[in-house]
Amino acid sequence: MKESCLAALAGNPNTGKSTLFNALTGLKQHTGNWPGKTVEMKKGSFQHHGWTCEVVDLPGTYSLTPASPEEEAARDFLRSGNSDAVVVVADATCLERGLHLALQVMQLTPKTILCLNLMDEAKRQRLRLDVDELEGELGIPVVPTTATKGEGLEELKDAIIRVAQGQLQPRPVPVGSDADEPAAALYRRAEEIAARVARGSPVPRPSLTSRLDKLVISPGFGIPFMLALLAGVLWLTLVGAGYPSELLAAAFSRGERHLSLLLNTAGFPRWLHDPLVLGMYRGLAWVVAVMLPPMAIFFPLFTLLEDFGLLPRIAFNLDRSFQRAGAHGKQSLTMAMGFGCNAAGVVAARIIDSPRERLVAVLTNNFVPCNGRFPLLMVMGGVVAAAAPGLAGGWVPSLVVMGAMVVSVLATLLVSRLLTATILRGEPSFFILELPPYRLPRVGTVLVRSFLDRTLAVLWRAVVVAAPAGLLTWVLANVSVQGVTLLSHFSAWLNPLGRAMGLDGMILLAFILGLPANEIVIPILLMGYLSADSLLAVEDLAAMRAVLTANGWTWLTALNFIIFALFHWPCGTTLLTIRRETGSCKWTLLAALLPTALGICLCIVLTIIVKLWPM
Repeated sequence: MKESCLAALAGNPNTGKSTLFNALTGLKQHTGNWPGKTVEMKKGSFQHHGWTCEVVDLPGTYSLTPASPEEEAARDFLRSGNSDAVVVVADATCLERGLHLALQVMQLTPKTILCLNLMDEAKRQRLRLDVDELEGELGIPVVPTTATKGEGLEELKDAIIRVAQGQLQPRPVPVGSDADEPAAALYRRAEEIAARVARGSPVPRPSLTSRLDKLVISPGFGIPFMLALLAGVLWLTLVGAGYPSELLAAAFSRGERHLSLLLNTAGFPRWLHDPLVLGMYRGLAWVVAVMLPPMAIFFPLFTLLEDFGLLPRIAFNLDRSFQRAGAHGKQSLTMAMGFGCNAAGVVAARIIDSPRERLVAVLTNNFVPCNGRFPLLMVMGGVVAAAAPGLAGGWVPSLVVMGAMVVSVLATLLVSRLLTATILRGEPSFFILELPPYRLPRVGTVLVRSFLDRTLAVLWRAVVVAAPAGLLTWVLANVSVQGVTLLSHFSAWLNPLGRAMGLDGMILLAFILGLPANEIVIPILLMGYLSADSLLAVEDLAAMRAVLTANGWTWLTALNFIIFALFHWPCGTTLLTIRRETGSCKWTLLAALLPTALGICLCIVLTIIVKLWPM
């Protein structure tokens, strides 16, 4: 007897669908891509009454008439008929729009369940919905839920299992046909049903969303408020990451001694021991000790703010600036995605319908720092604060990193304007941006999911490339030609350009070797600096600062490092994504040259200014 089923979650954006998905599946979920597409697909599962139900979280869509690859993926899955039940998640405070999608789904499959989510918000607005009458109007099961509080989840699971088993057989009420305007008939039917099942009149009163929006999206205080919030998040990250980083570094230092003793006891020759311990292991240790603590703090905080509803408001505040730059307003959303991952930001540019404006968004996405560069910027922010005379305190590195992010946004606008005024000229288009209400996120779920999906995912990518990169760096540092190591040969060749930029050849070489992932630039750099004394182990931020100072670093070096970390070629993953999205090596090359040229020019100009007017 079959004891498993497949259910799909469909719904408009901002209906709490992802929250419901997380509430149903908990940690039993994974992420992949739709077959033949680059659209993200989330799957999870839950067990109920002895049945195992696999749940697919379809991309948010307003209609089954696709206007984007995400909506096309959702429509194709529903048309395939593979699901044993389809749950349409609707916003109880905006029933009409959810019903429009539900009526379309009901035309594809009778195994449809309507989930009225956000019932707590409807109650606060004094909206009463007659669930029984709604079931009669649609002919399908209707389950009210509040996913953030876990209310109605058991009833929803019951409905899914019963529909999948055939115990509950929905009989969708057909919509009156209109051969000339079928879409209009659906809208009229949705309006009629919503008017019939709604009870009571909402009492107009200031909501939390309206009160907060007076500050968050106000012309005078919106952007300063966002900057202050960002500064607070960065300060918490930098202050909180110090002690855990020291503990991890000490633990890995002890682990290195034990590993070395183990390999020596096992009789490993020195030519094998050194690359494994001083190359691969030490590179891995650096990545984990330096990168894990700030990411483990920053990403959950960022996810909490994202789930609270601030991300669309950032786009709203920046929309006018992007319009003035001749770019599409949605580029602000793709840029915000780039702060998480530039490759994801490039893929997110699909939401822009205009090919010209989409290309502008793709070419400029790497100008904002991704999550792989955030730990690097945070570490260098601490170095700048400690190296510059008179600077101290946890707020200083936070302000340094925040300033770098502001500069990256300004650079994005400037380069977007340059592109739209030259090689990508055209008329800007317009769009409608929906601002969802503020919602309290489920803190526990957000913390766990952000740690697993973002922190560990980024860390794993860094670890995978750190091991071979550490080995390569050790080989370059220990293989000599005419008495000089290959690492020294390459860094000496790059040194003239590096000095002109206020850096050195070793720094540029670290960025080149760090092409697979930005997370390993600092470990490669330090391995290069410490190659002459492989027994020296850097155990904390203060020791790292001492190593950098011993190799000629000043506050200007650290500042130029931050500039070049902001503006240089994309990582290998992002370059491959740009090539796939644009289908052109020419545009991929331009996407790499634009930030690199800007970074080199800014570093050279700043170095010349400081030399002419020393501080």
